Amino acid sequence: MELNLTRPIAFFDLETTGLNITSDRIIEICILKVHPDSREEIKTIRLNPEMPIPAESRKFHGITDEDVKDAPTFKEVSRELLTFLNNCDLAGYNALKFDIPLLMEEFLRCDIDFDLKKRKMVDVQNIFMKMEPRTLKGAYKFFCNKELIDAHSAEADTKATYHILMAQLDRYQNATHEARNGNTTNPIINNISALHDFSMQQHTADLAGQIIYNDQNQEVFHFGKHKGKLVEEVFLKEPSYYDWMMKGEFPLYTKKLITQIKLRTFGKNAVS
Repeated sequence: MELNLTRPIAFFDLETTGLNITSDRIIEICILKVHPDSREEIKTIRLNPEMPIPAESRKFHGITDEDVKDAPTFKEVSRELLTFLNNCDLAGYNALKFDIPLLMEEFLRCDIDFDLKKRKMVDVQNIFMKMEPRTLKGAYKFFCNKELIDAHSAEADTKATYHILMAQLDRYQNATHEARNGNTTNPIINNISALHDFSMQQHTADLAGQIIYNDQNQEVFHFGKHKGKLVEEVFLKEPSYYDWMMKGEFPLYTKKLITQIKLRTFGKNAVS
């Protein structure tokens, strides 16, 4: 089976210094770009994170400070990556919770606004966890009947993710899924928009899940003392909450979103 595409989709995976979206950095990125005519392009780049790679991370992916000391920084390749990802939808394994938010942080540090609004995002892990809870290695064995060699290298994991999605389309072509509300659907179809919808755990506004959309498509907080409350209403009643978030360790993408909401609510003079 071939993916039914109307524009390219980029499968990608990151190896990083750690798991903190706001403070950790990318040390390897692999992007597998699949075109509507099934043509494939792959780009793998190691990066100097400009910080030491912790021992815990080295044990996971095997990349050392010595391996990346002469590698380019993310800023030095940011325009190349931006061009390669132009007009692409995005796909990955656990991409919605980690890879995409961290990639957005890196772009924003370079003053590049990587627009997600017109891109579809497919998280192969979410499809997998909803249908057959497993790890990536287990998923590759389960769907493709192959052992994942060189696991936790960006290229091996990226290729495995692509092959798993193709196998999922075959396996679940007529499968039903019962949602928590009892509704039954046939969600796994060869359509990126449908896979995007099924991949989403919840309708997040800021990628990190700190702010989500309610049933009326309004932004609400999804953490802390104001969980479930409209962001606009909180900023109206407690303006200092915006300042607290801007000074706190929230992702840059989240800070960008709340600034847009505040500008929308109070006007151009609201943000100094």
